[in-house]
Amino acid sequence: MSKIVVLGAGESGVGAAILAKKKGFEVFVSDFGTIKPQYVKMLDDNGIQYEQGGHTESKILDAKEVVKSPGIKNDAPIVLKLVAANIPVISEIEFAARYTDAQFVCITGSNGKTTTTELTYSILKKAGLDVAMAGNVGNSLAMLVAGDHDYKYYVLELSSFQLDNMYDFRAHVAVITNITPDHLDRYDFKMQNYTDSKMRITRNQGKDDVYIYFADDPILAAEAKKRSFEQQVKTFSLVKRQDPGAFFPEDDGYIEILDGYLCSALPFIGIPLRGRHNRCNIMAAVLAARAVGVHFTRIGDAVRDFQPLEHRVEPCGEVDGVKYVNDSKGTNVDAVWYALDTVGDGVVLILGGVDKGNDYSQLYDLVDKKVKAIVAMGVDNTPIHKAFDWRKKIVDVHSMAECIEACRSLATAGDTVLLSPACASFDLFTCYEDRGEQFKEAVKKLMAK
Repeated sequence: MSKIVVLGAGESGVGAAILAKKKGFEVFVSDFGTIKPQYVKMLDDNGIQYEQGGHTESKILDAKEVVKSPGIKNDAPIVLKLVAANIPVISEIEFAARYTDAQFVCITGSNGKTTTTELTYSILKKAGLDVAMAGNVGNSLAMLVAGDHDYKYYVLELSSFQLDNMYDFRAHVAVITNITPDHLDRYDFKMQNYTDSKMRITRNQGKDDVYIYFADDPILAAEAKKRSFEQQVKTFSLVKRQDPGAFFPEDDGYIEILDGYLCSALPFIGIPLRGRHNRCNIMAAVLAARAVGVHFTRIGDAVRDFQPLEHRVEPCGEVDGVKYVNDSKGTNVDAVWYALDTVGDGVVLILGGVDKGNDYSQLYDLVDKKVKAIVAMGVDNTPIHKAFDWRKKIVDVHSMAECIEACRSLATAGDTVLLSPACASFDLFTCYEDRGEQFKEAVKKLMAK
């Protein structure tokens, strides 16, 4: 029996371990840090050997292959020893793709990839395709592949860290939303290294596949001139019609889809997604959906419908890899529970306001599993401290400006800042809408910087 070692026991690592076990491998999981309780339970339930708090080299360097979680750097000591021993190190996506015949619609980029991924998934789902969403959005592809249902399509959000350890993986549809400087500390502070990482999404594509990119992006445009592509190439632009491709010059206008002599125009007047960045996200998602054959009517309906209710688990931006979610309407403990259950792990949770005699005990399990820190925003934060002091780090703030600053200091790339206060708003704000609007405006200013 061949041995698979998994480095890192987060969502992707545990998913890879479960899939490897199901496929008959001997599996060992090693995490240098502490494994979260829910993942310990999953490993135990599946009879998978693991360690935490360090790496036992003798149990790792005898592997046939190693699946590395994306958060582990390629220059980590254990990874360097694996490379020196000529033991292949791959990503969870690379490993999982071996065990499915599904079509992969893959999206990467420095900004906008989450919105584009979720919108693409929404379009395909509403069009009736048998589709799931995974990757950098928090769901393990390997876990889904290990399940009982064999999906026909997967929409994957891929980070550069995931792409770095993908070699034979093939994206049937590859989308790059943009490339701007990011994570350069992982790439020897060389922009070209980071760019090459993003371009790996096009690796192994053939003539029947599609590559979609933002033509207005100077880095992507330069890469297109340097590289030759066997696959079909489609672009999207805010300033110039591209054929084949998409053109969406202004809000409350038409998105034009050009393909040879065919030009289709979809009216998107008054749609919920606003602004230049969202027009780019829409074009990318529309082209991706067309690449797998979704009809224009289904696309238009899905885009027009795409938005959560305002102030109710409402995504409102991403800054430095941190997602910001506005759930200001979450004015009771039950609402906070559902919001936490909806978002991924690594949450900086904003609680506080006028307490209603809340019993926070029903949040303890989810807070233990998902929350890394709490920002208490209110005139009197005593109830928050009484409930959570012994569980999580708590930072007190008394205005939205202080709140955002505290969240920025606590959150790192991949985390989520969730405003779900469990309290009424009228100690610092006029109503929950005022609180939510101030939060969104503060996030908007961060994005502009």
